[in-house]
Amino acid sequence: MSEGRILVFAKAPIPGKAKTRLTPTLGEEGAAKLHARLVMHTLDRVCNPSGHPVELWCTPRLGHDFFRTCAKAYELRLKLQQGKDLGARMYSAFASTLADCPWAILLGTDCPDLDYRDIQKAIALLCNGNDAVIGPAHDGGYYLLGLRQPFPELFADIPWGTDQVWEVTRKRLEQLGCRYATLRVQHDLDRPEDLRHFNPSPDLR
Repeated sequence: MSEGRILVFAKAPIPGKAKTRLTPTLGEEGAAKLHARLVMHTLDRVCNPSGHPVELWCTPRLGHDFFRTCAKAYELRLKLQQGKDLGARMYSAFASTLADCPWAILLGTDCPDLDYRDIQKAIALLCNGNDAVIGPAHDGGYYLLGLRQPFPELFADIPWGTDQVWEVTRKRLEQLGCRYATLRVQHDLDRPEDLRHFNPSPDLR
């Protein structure tokens, strides 16, 4: 069970398209710059100590200069997110990855306190027989999802962007009869009020 993959989902840091809920506080340029720093911060935490393949799943296109810079700096493979919404894109990534490896862990880049020890724990939980592992967020979503098979029920008709994501996902896992485990609850950095949990943070300035 050692040859799984870590999938990092990221948008290109395009002003007006990235971290839009932070633009009232930071402006479009500031929000995009913060997003770029969060992506690099996440890759620092995941790639450097990892003995597992890491892939950066990109949107809206692979050829953006930022993604090319990330690929060169971290020697990782770029993949294109495909699907009409977040759930479809996540399911597509899991389905293609799990077709030829025993487990996959997908994470976003909104959790500055994510530590590689969290990744190690998620891997251990999957390798010890859990069908799924989730890292819940304080805002009701989740910052990490690990699976050993792609359950489409976990991605369809989910109220993405609301405080019900984790609760709905938990109920789906139980309905499927999945054995699952959770990681520590952490803060995402999505909204202006979330900034208080991370300021001042030299890594993100």
